[in-house]
Amino acid sequence: MAEITAALVKELRERTGQGMMECKKALVAANGDIEKAIDDMRASGAIKAAKKAGNIAAEGSIAVKVADDHKSAVIIEVNSQTDFLALQDDFKAFVAESLNEAFEQKLTDAAPLIASREEARQALVAKCGENVNIRRLTRVEGDLVGAYLHGHRIGVVVALKGGNPELAKDIAMHVAASNPQFLNPSDVSEEAIAKEKEIFLALNADKIAGKPENIVENMVKGRINKFLAESSLVEQPFVKNPDVKVGELAKQAGAEIVSFVRYEVGEGIEKAEVDFAAEVAAQVAASKQ
Repeated sequence: MAEITAALVKELRERTGQGMMECKKALVAANGDIEKAIDDMRASGAIKAAKKAGNIAAEGSIAVKVADDHKSAVIIEVNSQTDFLALQDDFKAFVAESLNEAFEQKLTDAAPLIASREEARQALVAKCGENVNIRRLTRVEGDLVGAYLHGHRIGVVVALKGGNPELAKDIAMHVAASNPQFLNPSDVSEEAIAKEKEIFLALNADKIAGKPENIVENMVKGRINKFLAESSLVEQPFVKNPDVKVGELAKQAGAEIVSFVRYEVGEGIEKAEVDFAAEVAAQVAASKQ
C-alpha cells in the first residue's frame, strides 16, 4: 500500500474541490495514484460543488477569437470553481460555443451571452457538479487586430493602426508577460500619480528627512517618471528585445498601438482562503462523533 501523505491529499483536494476525508478515501482506494483517484471520483460523481454558500468560481479559462481579416476580435472569461474542470472537454466545449456565439452575434457585453447560454450552463453544472459562470466579454474592432493566448489563463487583444498580424501578436505577447496598466504615460490618471507619490514619500521618509525641498522634488519626479515608464505599454522595454521600447517597435513597423485588452483568470475576484490545518482538525473531530 502506497503511503498517503498529507501533501498528496492536499493536492487532490485542490484539484477536485472535495473535502479532506473524501480525498484521502479516494487515494487509499487508488493506492496513492492521484490520477486514478480523480478518474474514480469523476466516475462516481463525487466531484461536485459543495452545497454551501460561499463557493466561489475564480478559476476557469480565457478564450479569444480573431476575425480572418484581423479587423475584429472577441475575448471572454468563463469561470469554474477548480482549474481541474477548466481542463476538461465538457467545459472547453462550453467555452468554445460561448465564444463563437459572442463572435458571430458581434456582442459587446456579456449580459446577452449569459442569458442565451443559461440553459447550456445549467446542463454543464448538473453534469460536472461545479459552479460555472460567464464573467465578462470584450469586443475589439480596428484597422488591425491581433491576439495572444497564454495557455488558458491569460489572453490579450491588441488593436493597431497599420502594422501586420505578427506585430500585433508580438505586442499582445508582451502585454501578457508584462501586464502594463496603461497604453501611454498621458493615460495615467492624476489619482494614480498622486498615490504613487504618496507611497514613495512614505517608503523613503528616512532618506528624505532634512533634504532641501528641490532635492526632494527631483527625487519624487524621478520616481514618477519611472512609474510612468513601467506602467505604460509604449514605454516598456519589449520582452523579446529589451533594447527597444514597445512604442518604438510599433513605429519601426509603421504602426501605432491604439488599444489593448488583457484578461487573466480570476483577477479581481476575492478568493476564499482555506485553512487546511483547521479543515483537517474539523474533519477529524467530525469523524469521532
